[in-house]
Amino acid sequence: MRQTVRIRAARPEEADQLSALALRSKAHWGYDEDFMAACVAELTVRAHEVTARRTAVAEAPDGRLLGLATLEGRPPRGELGLLFVDPDAIGGGVGRLLFDHVRATARAAGFTRFGWAADPNAVPFYEAMGGRRTGSVPSGSLPGRVLPLMELELGAAATEARRATPPAAG
Repeated sequence: MRQTVRIRAARPEEADQLSALALRSKAHWGYDEDFMAACVAELTVRAHEVTARRTAVAEAPDGRLLGLATLEGRPPRGELGLLFVDPDAIGGGVGRLLFDHVRATARAAGFTRFGWAADPNAVPFYEAMGGRRTGSVPSGSLPGRVLPLMELELGAAATEARRATPPAAG
């Protein structure tokens, strides 16, 4: 699937499709209706936010949206706000393509690292992508739920930032 998927900037008029995709992807993990209802607000992508959140989509040759990702914040530290893959495309390399796109976009924008709150089911994927667990954070959707906090240091950008920082006077 990797060769046939195109990563491009999302368009504001796709916001409803992106929200539906995020919810389908979350539901893939077997969460119940009450859990999914609690996630709606957090997983809703609004048209006016698409550009500001640096939203990217994975698009199949037939135009179907297979996934989405957002890179939020300002350098030097950003946040992977959303990364969701349509259940039919999970395991086909779409998540890796989106994560690689976010990583490249972050480097190009001058980020030295980015972090994110991960769904517990996605931790093995994020670890395979080079992310490391740095702690836990409360869920933005469900009181009492705690999510793994992950982070990725961007090697080349982080090295350049360290070189550009003068040593402390001693």
